[in-house]
Formats: sequence, C-alpha cells, structure tokens
Amino acid sequence: MNASVQSVNVGTARPLAGLRRPTGIDKQPVSVIDVRDPGPKQGGLGSGVVGDAIGSRKHHGGLLQAVYAVAREELDHWGVELGRQLPDGGFGENLTTIGIDVDAALIGERWLVGEALLEVTGPRVPCATFAAHMGEPSWVKRFAERGRTGAYLAVVTSGSIRSGDPIILDHRPDHTFTVPMMFAAWMGDRGLAEQILSAGILRPEAQSELARRV
Repeated sequence: MNASVQSVNVGTARPLAGLRRPTGIDKQPVSVIDVRDPGPKQGGLGSGVVGDAIGSRKHHGGLLQAVYAVAREELDHWGVELGRQLPDGGFGENLTTIGIDVDAALIGERWLVGEALLEVTGPRVPCATFAAHMGEPSWVKRFAERGRTGAYLAVVTSGSIRSGDPIILDHRPDHTFTVPMMFAAWMGDRGLAEQILSAGILRPEAQSELARRV
C-alpha cells in the first residue's frame, strides 16, 4: 500500500468536561486543509492548520507542533485495545495517514504531502486534555507506555492537503533517532536525551526544550 492521507481534520474550540478552557482536540474530517508556519508558540498563529483551534498555546501549537499526524493503523490498534472504533481525527490529529509507519519516522525527516513540505519535529506528549478527550482510565500512562505517539510536523513549505494525497519521503536524515526515541528521551531517559542533544539533530527550539528537560 502506498503511503497517503486518509483524512484531514480540523477542530473548533469547544468545552470539555473537566477542563477550564475550550479545546480544539475534537477534530473532524474536512475536504481540504491549508497549512503554514504558525511562527513561535508564544505570540504566533497557534496551529499550523488554518482555522484549527488550539485551547492552550502554552503547551500546543507553534512551529514545532504545527501539524499532528497519526497512522490509521495505530488508531485501529487502540480501537481493539479499547473495544471501540476510533474515528479519523480520534487522537486530535490533523493528518490521519495510511500505509506509512509514522512512528518509524526520523527526527528531521521531510515529507511531501499535497502541496506542502512537512518536517518531523518530535512526538506528541500526552496531557490532561488528551485524557479527558479519550475518557479512558489511566489513559496518559497507557499511551505513554506504548510509546507510539504519532508525530508533530513543522511546515517548511505552505500549501493545501487533501484526503487521498500521497505522502512522499523527500529527505531522510543520516542518523537513527526516531520519534519514539525522542519521546523516551523527553519522558526521562537521560542517556538517550544526552545522545540526541550531542548529535545536534534538533531544531534550536527543540534542542533548548530538551536541554531544559534534562
């Protein structure tokens, strides 16, 4: 199966039980999305997807988290685990992919998707908003233990993306650090974090964030 976009998804700001502010995590499929570099997390445009709501810009959005991609195959795995079907957009992702192992992507890998060029920047870190959205016991712990988080993407070249667009590998870096490895480093694997920092593979903002975490 060729790698492609199964669905493009956008969220509007809505209240969610247990949260103090509205959230855009409940994303719904649309026919097309326009993506662009939203600038910095603080003071920027928020999401890299035009019209996509972000409730907390302290923790979400900005150039390192402009677009979020999750494999349809991963949603199907969790559907079996949870005993319920998860829809496209079920994890709050902007791109639901098919035929590509998103979690095998290397940090800095670039994809041509529709008219856009996207760069893998790191993992999604589960939070209280995600847990409230899923409504599953110990969700953050279960999701973190699996370690297959999907990938955040930066927008290198703006453009439109539609369901059915192919995902073409444009560049694969000369290192071995995958999205799950970055997630493990972020979650406390100090040795792995130091390896990633020493390799100098991260964008400056991500390098600084991981260094502070260490």
